[in-house]
Amino acid sequence: MKSNNFPIGIFDSGIGGTSIWREIKTLLPNENTIYLSDSRNAPYGEKSKQEIINLSIKNTEFLIKQNCKLIVVACNTATTNAIKILRKKYSIPFIGIEPAIKPAALKTKTNIIGILATKGTLNSKLFEKTSSTISRKITVKEKIGTGLVELIENGDIDTSKMKELLTSYLEPMLKKQVDCLVLGCTHYPYLIPVIREIVGDKIQIIDSGEAVARQTKTILEKKQLLNNTSKDGNHQFYINKDKKVLEMLISKYGKKIKINQLDF
Repeated sequence: MKSNNFPIGIFDSGIGGTSIWREIKTLLPNENTIYLSDSRNAPYGEKSKQEIINLSIKNTEFLIKQNCKLIVVACNTATTNAIKILRKKYSIPFIGIEPAIKPAALKTKTNIIGILATKGTLNSKLFEKTSSTISRKITVKEKIGTGLVELIENGDIDTSKMKELLTSYLEPMLKKQVDCLVLGCTHYPYLIPVIREIVGDKIQIIDSGEAVARQTKTILEKKQLLNNTSKDGNHQFYINKDKKVLEMLISKYGKKIKINQLDF
């Protein structure tokens, strides 16, 4: 089997990275994928830097054993804390993800942008470095989305509990005239309908999914690793917790999808 036909590996601290997988599948329908959901350890954003690095190495080694040709770190916290180490340690190409602060800075009219992310992402050096590159005229309102990942992992997406928690995070931002909201966690795109209920059309919601898919394609082209077949790709999912919520999120994406429960 040629390496071009090998799968793209994707990992996240749970099911949230399926929002990235969805964009990759849409842009690159012929590619095979393997998605690893480390739901047992979600969210990474509450863990120490060393724990995040250790989990990221463990996930990477699992995907390398599955013959993945490229790995997408579909987790803002793992990217901002561990991707530099992963790139030094392994020869395989890595695609990372970080909050889309720069696009928000270009789109804002009030010069006030909001970022909803995990503690691990907002406290990382990479996030600090990226934030420092935007204009000083722009004010950034950061909010740690405590509890959101856990609710999503439990399937409590469109619930009164979720709406109440999101409202407590978003209303203060609206009062500060935020007009762009950056979703700094791959779980959060699943909350866009609920966010819209709360904020209406007052703000632009920005996430990194499409940009990550485009970068994945660019790197595959550069490395001459694109899958050249005309067949739809096969998709394997591995999860180390109950798979019901994962099934709910991906069930509409076709029959060539297999979910494996894993003691990992």
